[in-house]
Amino acid sequence: MPVEVTSGKTRNRRSPPRRGLAAAEFAVCLPVVVLIVMATIEACSMVFLKQTLTVAAYEGARTALTPAATASTVETTCGQILSDRWVEGATVTVRPSDIAALEPGDFVDVTVTAPCDRNSVVPNAFYRGRTLSGTVSMMIEN
Repeated sequence: MPVEVTSGKTRNRRSPPRRGLAAAEFAVCLPVVVLIVMATIEACSMVFLKQTLTVAAYEGARTALTPAATASTVETTCGQILSDRWVEGATVTVRPSDIAALEPGDFVDVTVTAPCDRNSVVPNAFYRGRTLSGTVSMMIEN
């Protein structure tokens, strides 16, 4: 069997040339790698959004426990956190809405929701049409 020696490497003359193989492999693998990277970025963005909603709800519930708190002050506190973290389209719900009427031992619930579409970093969101929310319940104390 004839053997050809080129630059210190031996190659069988009957083996096909492999010049375009790397480019073909790259063309096949690149879309998969890009999809994985985009999905990872989007998943991290949604984890950040979920955490932000929960933090905003927590801080809103803490505000509700202060003397003379109203649903409006709770919404303002949540809104400040959401604004600082660039969350768009969020809604804040306080239950019950009349916080002043609560007695010690009663619970106040704060729910913050936001659409994934408006808060995605990837143009064609993987979470299209979904809404995330964070809810916190705290008990009024003396």
